[in-house]
Amino acid sequence: MDFLTTIVTILYYLFIAYIVFILVLNLIKSKTWEKEILYIIVLIPFLLRLFRLK
Repeated sequence: MDFLTTIVTILYYLFIAYIVFILVLNLIKSKTWEKEILYIIVLIPFLLRLFRLK
């Protein structure tokens, strides 16, 4: 059971890293400052989760 928990945790953090990567790419491609601020606001909780701060 411990092995399964480890696999699920690794998959979870890989999924969060993928979402962060996509959000950063969209942040770089955005042209307006309104969208950039929106991407940053959405990105903060994912970064906190990825770095295990929350």
